[in-house]
Amino acid sequence: MNKLSPNIHYFISMACPESHLFEVTLNIENWQEKTLNCKMPVWTPGSYLVREYSRHLQNFTAYSTVNNNKLNWKKTSKNNWLVTANNEQNITVKYQIYANELTVRTNHLDATHGYFNGAALFFYIPNYENLPLTITINVPYSSWQVSTSLPKISSLENTFLADNFDTLVDSPFEIGTQKIYDFTLENKPHQWVIWGDGNIDIQKLIKDTEKIIKTEEKIFGNLPYDNYFFLLHLSASGFGGLEHKNCCVLNYPRFGFKKQEKYYRFLQLVAHEYFHLWNVKRIRPKALENFDYDQENYTTSLWFSEGTTSYYDMIIPLRAGIYNYQTFFELLSKDISQYLTTSGRNIQPLKESSFDAWIKLYRRDAYSNNNQISYYLKGQFITLLLDLLIRKNTDNEKSFDDVMKTMWLKFGVSEIGFTPEQLQTEIELIANTNLKEFFYLYLDTTAELPFNEYFEPFGVKLEPQIDKNIPPYLGLNITKKNGNEEISFVEANSPAGKAGIDAGDELLAIDGFRVTADNLNERLLDYQENDMIKLTYFHQEELKTIEIKLASPQPSNYLVKMIDNPSKKQQEMLKKWLFIN
Repeated sequence: MNKLSPNIHYFISMACPESHLFEVTLNIENWQEKTLNCKMPVWTPGSYLVREYSRHLQNFTAYSTVNNNKLNWKKTSKNNWLVTANNEQNITVKYQIYANELTVRTNHLDATHGYFNGAALFFYIPNYENLPLTITINVPYSSWQVSTSLPKISSLENTFLADNFDTLVDSPFEIGTQKIYDFTLENKPHQWVIWGDGNIDIQKLIKDTEKIIKTEEKIFGNLPYDNYFFLLHLSASGFGGLEHKNCCVLNYPRFGFKKQEKYYRFLQLVAHEYFHLWNVKRIRPKALENFDYDQENYTTSLWFSEGTTSYYDMIIPLRAGIYNYQTFFELLSKDISQYLTTSGRNIQPLKESSFDAWIKLYRRDAYSNNNQISYYLKGQFITLLLDLLIRKNTDNEKSFDDVMKTMWLKFGVSEIGFTPEQLQTEIELIANTNLKEFFYLYLDTTAELPFNEYFEPFGVKLEPQIDKNIPPYLGLNITKKNGNEEISFVEANSPAGKAGIDAGDELLAIDGFRVTADNLNERLLDYQENDMIKLTYFHQEELKTIEIKLASPQPSNYLVKMIDNPSKKQQEMLKKWLFIN
């Protein structure tokens, strides 16, 4: 590094954790320019929404490190502070960040711990993002320790080194009295780092984590890190995960580990975020090869980055022997049911879902299910169909695993971004077929996914579940809110939707008799398709009664199951797909 290049050192303090204020001091030595431009990212990689992190910044000051003379500065945009250097080569910038949002992509500080993401706490200096950065943590209590994936500078207390700003953003910090559980796999150190208390069985979790790691390693052939840790925040009801190159951050309900279904859901989250250390953190779309922290980074390939990862988070625990194929079918059935009962799948193509993640996926409202489909959800099924297609075309000699291996070797190892065209080409080569029509239909249009066509060679089918307990179709959902029966969702083009009922209206009665969230379906079972009902409700505090014609019952659940009397070939194909002994 040129000796005249600036030396950048961040000091993080939390003198009064109860205030939720991180105190950041940025020291810059050898500054040679007339002005110092300080910018705060507006988003963080892995979470595709402009989150405006600078809204939490307060008490910005800048002064000479040598003589403490204040330096003039002005704010030039929502996330940009411009300091006049006055020929000062050593500059100190100070500010505070309010941190009271416990999610995997934000900051949280209280009397029990401090947690932060780099993008939500640190300035970057344009044109100097590739310089190494030093970070020192000043803990408020001697009992607090620091967990991060950054290497420690041994000669300095709680001081760490980041190769560049991207690495700093990719290295969250947990500071406090977190519990640390070490385990070694493939001669590499791993950790579970846990904040909070709950009903987790840590020894069982470590064993299952080892199974997940080994199973995913088999796909790619190696573990591309020297050490790795899983950071878990046990909260009241949170849920989420965020991937990083050498760690992941998870948030899960503290008492969500004893019931088998909830524990399996957590292991899917673990498998998902761990899979990302290859797919997303290293195998990245071209648009995300170099991060622009100042604005949206658009790509149509999140169906692969997130959706493919969602497919694997379901099948990895199966391959690892954590659950069996019947559980896999149950989980797959639930996800397909969610997909086929989301009317937005008929409005938003998959590529658009990815491209518009910045304005839609993380900004859901009461109408979202009518005009959106998640690239996680549909992308999962695109990968499922492609996996089955490859297996069929190659007599199970190849699978989507081969796509992942190829993408890893061609793009991931060198971290060269791929284009949508390159991804399609690699899949076509492995599938040994032209997929132009497939990609057009299922990524560019809203054509229905032909599940049963792809299931058939494996002796599996998808069936809608319609029985006598499914009432005629009204097309709305209601929930109890503040003692009222509030309409939370109205499906577009449903009987209720066509009648002009809105989410937020308060449902009162059907044919003059009170109806509640608990008994709506039971009441509707008294009617038949094409019957007229009088529905009474409040709309913006105005009492209204309208007549609605009920439609035919709509399936709300779909079941993936084996067909009766599968052929020997179908049985063999199924066993290889689902690793059935």
